[in-house]
Amino acid sequence: MPITIMGDKEFESAPSIKSKALRINLNQNIYGTFAEIGAGQETVRNFFRAGGGSGTIAKAMSAYDKDFSDAIYGIEDDKRYVTESRLKKMLKHEVDLIEQRITREKHPNKLFFSYANTVATIDFAKKYKGHGWVGIRYQTTPKEDYNEIILHVRFHENDARLQQNTLGILGVNLIYGAYYKYDNPKKLLRYLYDHLDKDQIEIDTINFSGPRFEKVDNRLMSLQLVKNGMTEAVMFGPDGNNILPARILYKKNILALRGSFRPVTKVNMDIYKKSLNMFLNENKVEKDRTQVIFEITLSNLRAEGEIDEQDFMARAKLLCSLGQTVMISNFQEYYKVVEYFSNYTKERMALAMGVNNLVDIFDEKYYRHLSGGILEAFGKLFFKDLKVYLYPLKNQETGDITDSNNLKVHPRMKELYKFFKYNGKLQDITDYDATIMDIFSREVLQKIQDGESDWESMLPEGIAELIKENNLFGYKEAQTV
Repeated sequence: MPITIMGDKEFESAPSIKSKALRINLNQNIYGTFAEIGAGQETVRNFFRAGGGSGTIAKAMSAYDKDFSDAIYGIEDDKRYVTESRLKKMLKHEVDLIEQRITREKHPNKLFFSYANTVATIDFAKKYKGHGWVGIRYQTTPKEDYNEIILHVRFHENDARLQQNTLGILGVNLIYGAYYKYDNPKKLLRYLYDHLDKDQIEIDTINFSGPRFEKVDNRLMSLQLVKNGMTEAVMFGPDGNNILPARILYKKNILALRGSFRPVTKVNMDIYKKSLNMFLNENKVEKDRTQVIFEITLSNLRAEGEIDEQDFMARAKLLCSLGQTVMISNFQEYYKVVEYFSNYTKERMALAMGVNNLVDIFDEKYYRHLSGGILEAFGKLFFKDLKVYLYPLKNQETGDITDSNNLKVHPRMKELYKFFKYNGKLQDITDYDATIMDIFSREVLQKIQDGESDWESMLPEGIAELIKENNLFGYKEAQTV
């Protein structure tokens, strides 16, 4: 069991940054190093000012000179310094040093840690606001393996000094949370914003690892970032780990598919395959520089006002099993998705969607909050050479097919619709699989929950087996009725 660290009584309100630093300093067992590159000694300064820092701070350093930094931590393959790999090297190097220099025989109860950050604050032209990697590698008992919490931040303030101060506060919150809130990672995540506003700094990636976090699913932590308003969107890959959006979107051609994927069906995969083929045939779209994103909006994850986390995990596991990259966003409107992608790339973009989704795009009620209404939204949506690939809809009663040629929009929207259709912004997916047009996710879900047995063939290969093996979407309960 972990050592009790200076009591377990909760503060009624968030303790001040000085109180947090002092509580760490007065603990005779917590002892470690600070390595901060890019914004000064911002975190460790709070521990020095709180008093009693000699009991906590083994070393504080900044290797600002690139040659010094390379000599200490090595040279990155991409020659960059503000990266996750750089941060991990810093954390490991500093922990190894403290283990070498402080003997366990003399200090059997010490809980060693290394805190590090590598950041780039706002530039002089104020064109790039800056970003960085922040992390801690630490112990909660002297003999256990090290735990790690690593996060990526984006600065939103327009002054370097303000960004430095914000980084220092975040660092104290992280170290404090790592020691006093590790048993509840969701709370730890929320406490990172103590004495900070979400307009100051954004956390868009976080990963927990180590013995204290063996049961933590980082995809679920990713969901918390969006749920708590800490970021607008997060991504994770097929391996289940959160990934930095900038890393996979930078200078890429992007094809996005939005859906509930509850569960993912053969129709979803048909939309994906056919729209991707169309996208790759577009001018200047190269396969090795193209990223496909399956997007789930937060509004699709809500059940009775609360997010059903198990339902989310079920969708995530299935999409990951198909080798897909998933984005969880707070974007209800499509134009916000396009704006988000535009932060990372100037290359070609495309959206693949069904008829009902396109009809919603032309519904004015979604744009009443904009001063320019639907015209402003469409200006943002199609300001680039964006393409929409439309998957047709089959009427289950009549068998009629609806595509861009006979789709009905509100009479006021007819001319706007014609403008975008006949200017090449909208293209029909014509080589669709007509044999699967009667498959709808909501009906498949109902069949699973009702214990019926004719739904397996409606899903991509291997998905039905995963649903059964993991009792997803109420499958187990349905079978016992």
